[in-house]
Amino acid sequence: MTVDQTQVGRPEESSGAAVLELRDVAVHFGGVKAVDGVTLRLEPGLIYGIIGPNGSGKTTLIGAITRLTRLTRGDLLFDGSDYTAVRPDRLVNLGVARTFQTVRLLPDLTVQQNIQLGADARTGRGAGKEAAPHGDLLSKLKGFSGLAASPPSPAVARAIERTGLEGFEAYYPTELSYGTQRRVEIARAMAMNPRLLLLDEPTAGMNQAERAEISALLRDMRSEGGLCQLLVEHDVQMMIDTCDYVFAMNTGKIIAEGEPREVVQNPLVQEAYLGRKWREHA
Repeated sequence: MTVDQTQVGRPEESSGAAVLELRDVAVHFGGVKAVDGVTLRLEPGLIYGIIGPNGSGKTTLIGAITRLTRLTRGDLLFDGSDYTAVRPDRLVNLGVARTFQTVRLLPDLTVQQNIQLGADARTGRGAGKEAAPHGDLLSKLKGFSGLAASPPSPAVARAIERTGLEGFEAYYPTELSYGTQRRVEIARAMAMNPRLLLLDEPTAGMNQAERAEISALLRDMRSEGGLCQLLVEHDVQMMIDTCDYVFAMNTGKIIAEGEPREVVQNPLVQEAYLGRKWREHA
């Protein structure tokens, strides 16, 4: 069963274009419909979340949004303009940044240098180096100039301040706790000065205190410059505490959306997480 999205409450839409809009987006791998007809709209200045059980299509959808996963059908729009054919390494020029499920820091660069990668990607330093659409963009960006700049560029200094990393600039990733490494990844993304920030399980593997810190960080960033955030997480309580609006996915479709607590209490969402037997005996 799927939800009738025309009947679900949505944040009040602005008069201008949405930051991100997906229209009937599908990603099929043979007979597997990993994402199957997703339509959504994200407004500036809000934190959105995607919840759902393993295999529901959350990460595949993020891959589609960031052009790392090929669409079977559908349209991707940023600020009202179609970007379905834009190369993934060019999305930074639109104002799109992301983090990944696993930590992807370069171990032989300091915290400041890792964050500088983000700033250099946005400003186009070393732009003569072409990156393959599906290549390791971080390794290719390592050749950009300015990584050892001291003091840091204004964008890097601001990202360090926003993420509470003052004092860690000269550390290497292996010297940091897991939670701090995640902060560095967020800082690197923020150094790109994005309008849309996508975070794929940013608190995976963290303890409760670390998750609370990341939640507070994301809420603090929400008010700055109309930043729109899209967060994928398994920690339902964190999503309730962090997000303004939540989409629930199962079998590649959106089955519910709205205010976080209402979505979590939706019978379709609880069945997706706990199974049909739970619903029958609830």
